[in-house]
Amino acid sequence: MPANAPIGVFDSGIGGLSVLREIRAGAGAALAGKIEDAVRSGALPAGTDAQALALLDADGPELEALAGLADALRRDAVGDDITYVVTRNINFTNVCYTGCRFCAFAQRRTDADAYTLSLAQVGDRAEEAWQAGATEVCMQGGIHPDLPGTAYFDLAAEVKRRCPDLHVHAFSPMEVVNGTARTGLPIREWLARAREAGVGSLPGTAAEILDDEVRWVLTKGKLPASAWTEVITTAHELGIPTTATMMYGHVDTPAHWVGHLRVIRGIAERTGGFTEFVLLPFVHDSAPIYLAGLARPGPTRRENRAVHALSRVMLHGAISNIQCSWVKLAGELCRDVLSGGVNDIGGTLMEETISRMAGSQQGSYRTISELAAMVTPLGRPLRQRTTLYGNPSAERLAASAASDGVCMSVRGNRTTLPVATR
Repeated sequence: MPANAPIGVFDSGIGGLSVLREIRAGAGAALAGKIEDAVRSGALPAGTDAQALALLDADGPELEALAGLADALRRDAVGDDITYVVTRNINFTNVCYTGCRFCAFAQRRTDADAYTLSLAQVGDRAEEAWQAGATEVCMQGGIHPDLPGTAYFDLAAEVKRRCPDLHVHAFSPMEVVNGTARTGLPIREWLARAREAGVGSLPGTAAEILDDEVRWVLTKGKLPASAWTEVITTAHELGIPTTATMMYGHVDTPAHWVGHLRVIRGIAERTGGFTEFVLLPFVHDSAPIYLAGLARPGPTRRENRAVHALSRVMLHGAISNIQCSWVKLAGELCRDVLSGGVNDIGGTLMEETISRMAGSQQGSYRTISELAAMVTPLGRPLRQRTTLYGNPSAERLAASAASDGVCMSVRGNRTTLPVATR
């Protein structure tokens, strides 16, 4: 059936626009129940784009009804726990010549703030994270012109050599494509080599908006939507789970968000390989595309609430976990979206560079106590998880509790390329 074919609840004449009209007329609770039934039966996600857009336009009482519906679906899917992972970001280089117009992280080789970590420094950071109770490191970096495609294998292997039980969540589809171009390996073989080196899962970043017209404006066409999809689906076929992301609120429109969600749901239904969907509001302050006057200054509070809620609705039954980014959203807005369909707040991070350089004011690290304080007003339990949403061992829980409040050191940034990856 075509994506725009109205089915289920919409067949009875309750489309997106009439949903809003009926809510405004005081039929919100009864109508939310009808929509909820349709979502649970699998009907609503295949409604028309116009109907989804109308829900995305919700404000006032109808936004509260949409958020309430999303939260009911969240409760059914994953319960009341608000989850997080103790992780460390390791951005191993910020040297990048790709030229993404939304990115303030990338530097040229000769820039004063350019750095590339050695293998030893990456290993040191992994060991520090392990000692602090981490169950994961997340490794991503710029597309350094001197870094060979096999360097990614070396990085993963070094982490696993130093910390065999640490999960390596690493390398975006853009990095995978770069690795295949530099090694000549097909995507499937490159991913298999990465898994052998220790990669346990892939971050589904570099998705931005999965529409090539938007991607051309944002990234000069660096990675077509089809290439992102190929990397992700191939990873899933190999048994390598990934996240999925959406960066929104720049040169896109709500119609692009709906289209992006449809693509993500389609992949999820085919492969079942997504661990979570992560919403990433555009941070504009230092972004070149905003400074050039081509992008707006990120999404509004209403848009953030609506798109988080609609993501839960449209992905219900396909992806269980919806994550918000405390790095990009202030505490109050995190609580708002957690009350509207979101169940996960990401990781402690220990060090965060990319959003901070774009102008985020939310800091680069959150202790477990700070995360707890942020969500306490919601009255829901906070639970530590692993990358794949399992429960950490008692040893890991004890280590992270003992290290709560200890910020990781960041040292020796300005280095040359490691000998092992020349």
